[in-house]
Amino acid sequence: MSLNAEPPWMPPPAAPLVSILMYHQVGHFLRPKAHRATYCDVGRFRLQMAWLRAWRYNVISLGDAYAGLFHSAPLPPRAVVLTFDDGCENFREHAWPILKKYSFPATLFVIAGMMGGTTTWMDTEAARETPLLDADAVRELHREGVHIGAHTLTHARLARCSPEVAHKEIEGSKVQLEELLGESVLDFCYPYGSYDMQVVDMVISAGYRLGLTCIRAAANHAQSPYELPRKAISHGDTLPGFLWKLHAKNKPKS
Repeated sequence: MSLNAEPPWMPPPAAPLVSILMYHQVGHFLRPKAHRATYCDVGRFRLQMAWLRAWRYNVISLGDAYAGLFHSAPLPPRAVVLTFDDGCENFREHAWPILKKYSFPATLFVIAGMMGGTTTWMDTEAARETPLLDADAVRELHREGVHIGAHTLTHARLARCSPEVAHKEIEGSKVQLEELLGESVLDFCYPYGSYDMQVVDMVISAGYRLGLTCIRAAANHAQSPYELPRKAISHGDTLPGFLWKLHAKNKPKS
């Protein structure tokens, strides 16, 4: 279904601010010089989550945000959604225990064809050696309450792929994760934030309900459920920086 056709969703209504936060790795990192937006120090992450709880932010599921933004379901004030890209092992080691402490829902976007491997797409030797969760660990996290979404088969830049390869990456990751988890996988995340309207049409045709981008903005500014903006939390974000991002009502840059 093309976005130019009659869409099955409602446009985002006037609603409380929804901040979808984008994390990748959480752990101990020695001042990374590159890809700082893919690292979050676990001490700062712990403080960020404690702040959300202490000041009564409403950490909601991705599904609840979708229902509120596109299907007129009620949304609480100061709504926050927590998402984690790639499915690195350090999510289970560092982030998940903190999330469980506060009973915060979270979505983990897994690269279906690389489970048990490493982050080989990174451009430095040390970064390429970061382990990814294996299939058993993904299944166990799902049983414990982590919501699992698809992040392609191989962390592909979809807008640069041939239509045949892009289709395989999008649909194949859904099929593989559904076989692993025994239930539907409804949510998709574009690696590198790389997509175009042809890719969006493929995500719709594969049966996903939404697609997450790397566009930095409040989720309320989404053009459709398949172009949801997020706010990247970086290695250098102090608590004031985190709070500024949390409350920013910024629109995507044109």
